[in-house]
Amino acid sequence: MTRIWPRRFAGQMALLIALALFVAQAINFGLVLRDRAQFRLEQATRPVAVRIADALDREVQGKRALAPDRGRVRRLPVDPIAATPAERHPEVATELRRQLAELGIRVGRIDTGLRTGDLDAPPGPRPERFRDPPSFETLLIAIEQPGRGWLTIVAPWPRPEKRIFWALVGQTLILYIVVLLPVLWAVRRMLRPLRDLTRAAEQFRPGAQPVPLSAEGPEDVAALITAFHRLSLRVSGMLDEKDRMLGAIGHDLRTPLAALRVRIESVEDETDRQRMAETIAEMNRTLDDILSLARLGRPSEPRIEVDLGALVDAVVEDFRDLGAPVDYVEGNRVTLRLRPSLMRRAVRNLIENAVKYGVSATVRIAPAGGQVAILVEDRGPGIPADRLEDVFDPFTRLEHSRNRDTGGIGLGLALARAIANEAGGEVTLANRPDGGLVATIILPR
Repeated sequence: MTRIWPRRFAGQMALLIALALFVAQAINFGLVLRDRAQFRLEQATRPVAVRIADALDREVQGKRALAPDRGRVRRLPVDPIAATPAERHPEVATELRRQLAELGIRVGRIDTGLRTGDLDAPPGPRPERFRDPPSFETLLIAIEQPGRGWLTIVAPWPRPEKRIFWALVGQTLILYIVVLLPVLWAVRRMLRPLRDLTRAAEQFRPGAQPVPLSAEGPEDVAALITAFHRLSLRVSGMLDEKDRMLGAIGHDLRTPLAALRVRIESVEDETDRQRMAETIAEMNRTLDDILSLARLGRPSEPRIEVDLGALVDAVVEDFRDLGAPVDYVEGNRVTLRLRPSLMRRAVRNLIENAVKYGVSATVRIAPAGGQVAILVEDRGPGIPADRLEDVFDPFTRLEHSRNRDTGGIGLGLALARAIANEAGGEVTLANRPDGGLVATIILPR
């Protein structure tokens, strides 16, 4: 369904102002049209009431009888409108009754009928000379005087002025131009610093030089830009301090580990010496994983064009050299711009998990449209569907014994996903219908 409400602030502001102007003009339309209708009603009834009052006064004084003179009041024995299909206007009858009451004239029923013709035409059937196409409308008014018959008069009926409607439409368009365009210009001018701030926030990378921003716009927007610039400097400083600390920790830990590796050579028992060596190697791998995960946001390795198939094949060959049951299904050549050492680390972690938990691993590359997938399939027991995302959390293992023979410390999948995310991709896990698990690294082409 098409979105009616705009997503951007400028569009929302424009729509709100347009709606407010529309409502205001609609109210203005209603008031103007009501006033014009009232004026038209008074214009049609006030002269009629005055002429009727004047005619009745002259009749009472005996100066002049009511005769069918041009535009004058006439007296008839019956209502001449009752038998005609003329258009009735009860609002005229109500207003005329009110005005006659103000003049002290009490009347019975008042009937009205709109007709097309001129004021010289007498009521009732028109003679031949009145049957030419008329050019205006007239209102025939019949007023009952109980016991004395009906008073009739023909009055001009002003037509609704279409000029007023179009004048109001033009006024609305001018109002939209005068109000809406300057507001849109002002809003866009105020939002330009915010767009620059959004672009700077999206382009912010730890360790990179912050994008210089000028504190423009309204005072609160300028204060926001200044606060963001200070925040980016603080974040960069904290990350620099973290890298220095991690480098010191790595150096301080690797030195005693190397010393321990030398000292175990003096252990006479071959079994004990082998276990000690494996423990030290595991500690080195754990230290490498922790440092790699912590430093991933600021990699020192540049992106280069990499033959993805050759990279994956090289990792598989390393496992084959160690006697691990890993197969690689060759496919079409795919070249991507990657950090090769990090991507090898991600693929190696997935294959290690497949060999460790799923006995064997099958690796293949599947290009699909604008993406490339590296699939690592195993024949293991799989993972419960409700835990497929939990295993990506650092230091999370489905096997809780913490036994080194049944798994590592729970950083392999977390590191693989972090590496894929840094490359603009993703890592997903899914249970295979015929058993086992498939781990997929999805990368953009």
